[in-house]
Amino acid sequence: MATYKIAWLPGDGVGKDVMEAAKIVLDKIKLDAEYLSGDIGWEFWKKEGNAFPERTKELLRRTDCALFGAITSKPKEEAEKELTSELQGKGLVYSSPIVGLRQEFNLHTNLRPCIAYKGNPLNYRDDINIVVFRENTEDLYVGMEFHPLPQELADVLNKYHAKKWKRFSEMPLEDIAFSSRINSRKGCQSIIRQGFEYAKKYGYKSVTIVEKPNVIRETSGLMIREARKIAKEYPSIQLWETNIDAMTMWLIKNPQDYGVLVSSNMFGDIISDLCAQLVGGLGFASSANIGDKYAVFEPTHGSAPKYSGLYKVNPMAMLLTVKLMLNWLGESEKAEMLEKAISEVIAEGKIRTYDMGGSNTTLEIAEAVAKKL
Repeated sequence: MATYKIAWLPGDGVGKDVMEAAKIVLDKIKLDAEYLSGDIGWEFWKKEGNAFPERTKELLRRTDCALFGAITSKPKEEAEKELTSELQGKGLVYSSPIVGLRQEFNLHTNLRPCIAYKGNPLNYRDDINIVVFRENTEDLYVGMEFHPLPQELADVLNKYHAKKWKRFSEMPLEDIAFSSRINSRKGCQSIIRQGFEYAKKYGYKSVTIVEKPNVIRETSGLMIREARKIAKEYPSIQLWETNIDAMTMWLIKNPQDYGVLVSSNMFGDIISDLCAQLVGGLGFASSANIGDKYAVFEPTHGSAPKYSGLYKVNPMAMLLTVKLMLNWLGESEKAEMLEKAISEVIAEGKIRTYDMGGSNTTLEIAEAVAKKL
C-alpha cells in the first residue's frame, strides 16, 4: 500500500501537459504515492453544468492532498452559451472550481514563493526572494454577488448608508451589480500569523502587510489592526504597512527590499502575479492552497487553450509546485533534491522553453530535471 494517496487533477488546456511533466519527475524521485484521477474543469461544465462534480469532492476526501494543473474560466454569459443544448436555459451559473475547492476544504492559506533562480534570462534582477501569503477563502472571492440587486438588499443599504446610497437609489435595480467584501478577524489573524511564523523560521527580517485601509477602512482596516497586534509577538521582525497601489510601484523599484508579503484574497492575487513576473513570469509561479488537514497544489498560470497538447509551455511552475507538495508531505529531502535539480537546469541554460528563448518542449524540460535527480 502506498504511503500517500494524491488526487490527480489535470483540469483544462496545458494543465494536462504540465501534469505529464510532473509525473516524469515524481516517478524519477520515487515518491511512494498512488495517484487517483479526478474530473474537474471546463469539459465537465459543458457536459454536466458543473465544473467541480460531487464525485471529485468525494475523491478528494479519500486522499492526502491534490495536485492540480490549470482551469479555464469564462464570464457568465459566455459560459452559459457553451453548455450543451439540453442544459441551456436552466439557470446554471458557472463558478470557478478552484475557488470552490478552496472554500469546500477551507484551504485558508495561499502560499506563493517567488524566487529569482540564477541564470534565468527572464529575471528582473537576481536577488529577489519573496513569498506571498494570501488569505484564500474570504474577501471579494466569497462569491456573494447580486445582479440585479434584490430590493431587500437595497433597503438595507439605504438604511445603514443613506447618504452614500442616495445616488444609486433612483437607478433601476437591474442596472446595479453588487459584490460583498467579507474579511473576518479569524481569517486576518491566521494569515498574518503564518506570515510572521514563516519569516521567523526562514530568517526574513520583515513582514509587509499589503492593503488599502485609507479607503477600504473596515475590511483592510481590520487586517492592519490585527497585524499591529500580532507584530508585537515578534519583536525581531519588522512590520511594514503599504497600500496595494503603492506596493506595485515599490516592487518594481526595489523588489530586493521585500521578503514576506501578507494580503487579503484579491490584493494577494494581484500582488503575487506581479512578484511572479519579477522572477520570470507565470512559468515559474508555484502555489500551495493549505488548510488545517488538506492541501491542493497548483501552478498559478492559466490553461492557455491555444497551446494545449503542443507541449510548448514552461513546466517549471508545476515542478516547483511539486516541490511545495513534497515539503507539505514532510518529504523535505526529496523537495530539496528537486529544487536543486531545477536550479541547475535553469543555471546551465541548455534546455529552455520558448519563453526563455529556447525551443525545447515541456516534457524535455521535465526530463532534464529528472536526469539531474
